[in-house]
Amino acid sequence: MNMKNKKDVNKRIQEFATQLKIPGIKKYFEEEAKEASAIELSYEEYLLKLLEKEFEMRQENAKQGRIRTANFPYKKYIEDLIVEDLPEDAQKKLKLLISLDFIKSGQNVILAGNPGTGKTHLAIGLGIRACLAGYKVLFTTVPLLINQLKESRSQKTLRAFENRFEKYDLVIADELGYISFDKEGAELLFTNLSLRAGRKSTLITTNLSFERWDEIFQDPVMTAAMIDRLTHKAFIVNMNGNSYRLKETKKWIQEQI
Repeated sequence: MNMKNKKDVNKRIQEFATQLKIPGIKKYFEEEAKEASAIELSYEEYLLKLLEKEFEMRQENAKQGRIRTANFPYKKYIEDLIVEDLPEDAQKKLKLLISLDFIKSGQNVILAGNPGTGKTHLAIGLGIRACLAGYKVLFTTVPLLINQLKESRSQKTLRAFENRFEKYDLVIADELGYISFDKEGAELLFTNLSLRAGRKSTLITTNLSFERWDEIFQDPVMTAAMIDRLTHKAFIVNMNGNSYRLKETKKWIQEQI
């Protein structure tokens, strides 16, 4: 094949690969063709290598897509955690949490403790790990979730929102307890978290002990029911301890000196 014909063929392959949406083959077919020629691979072996490249690229794109659509406020990985700086109970239960078995069994996780102890970092790290493992994840704050539920109700799209919300393998609801909410917000939150109970996992971070949850729900009966639903067979992690965030800040300052 002369150079002109080869260029035309390569151009047509790129065009077909674009139309067929096979970016791995588009990106690697020339490189793999040169290697196949050099080591005398059969046509079947060359095709297999190309398909492997396509599969790997799709797998990686899917992982990054799940991370993107989870709406994490920033990326924090489990590997970035300084384990010895976490509260003692979190250190003990970390291995169990990072196995993600709680998602397989539809169990909840509650990270409860004073501010700055690594609750959100740990939650995001577990969420990203779940995305990489193929799970569909949503990260939201409790105040934002309540606002979305209220807006959906007013726009008569609540059922559609609830259908999507129920299907996430893991919902991370951050910052329960920082802002109290009205009766409508409490009822909507209770209903939607209850729909997931026992089937899909919800991870909640809170700065309040369970005895103080009635401060935000402002209804003792609903508070008791919420705690009962969320804690049934849940992993409850005591996150009270020294400020993880402060330790990170001090370390960062030292690195700048």
